[in-house]
Amino acid sequence: MSTTTIEEKQYLTRFRADTKSHLTVLDHDLCQTQCPDKLCTLFCPGEVYKWEGNRMQVGYEGCHECGSCRIGCPHQNIKWEYPKGGHGIVFRLA
Repeated sequence: MSTTTIEEKQYLTRFRADTKSHLTVLDHDLCQTQCPDKLCTLFCPGEVYKWEGNRMQVGYEGCHECGSCRIGCPHQNIKWEYPKGGHGIVFRLA
């Protein structure tokens, strides 16, 4: 039985990032005023969402494309699209 941690498994993923984000925070003011817990910073396994200053920063380059932000944002304030063809996560199973 393998004792590989989730962090070690995440290390096996590779990304081909596009120059344009496939993730969009629709209203940054809503994050600041109506979402005190900033839940997207907690449930995203790729740690894509970071609250910095008074704005949500999106590091789309490390997105695992799991879709948790599509359903996890209580205000439906994140627009998630598939990355452009040939871009996004590249899985290596080992």
